[in-house]
Amino acid sequence: MKTKEIVNYLGELVSYRDSLKLYHWHVTGAASYATHMALDQAIDELNDPIDALVETSYAVYGDLEITIPQTKRPSNIVKHVEDFYETTEKIRDSFKEGFSGGILDGIQQANQQLLYRLKRLK
Repeated sequence: MKTKEIVNYLGELVSYRDSLKLYHWHVTGAASYATHMALDQAIDELNDPIDALVETSYAVYGDLEITIPQTKRPSNIVKHVEDFYETTEKIRDSFKEGFSGGILDGIQQANQQLLYRLKRLK
């Protein structure tokens, strides 16, 4: 059932955003300020698309029982962001309405900008 996949993704999406904050609080060492700021910016950029995707999913599918998985601090932030980028790409076909693709694009844009900042701006 596609709705179950969507519900699971929405919970994972909130957990993902929160995992960025957990990593953000533990950043130290070389380039820590750049990493700290890049994570803050990504978290801010994810807030509106997450809210829009959840609210429009409620509008399309009705009340959803979203559970947010336990959130852990990632050990490798670049791999974590790359993996969630792939998770988001895989869920696209589960959404039946076209406008959700635009919202997912915003999430992916925030992830790609974060990857750029983490990899290049030290």
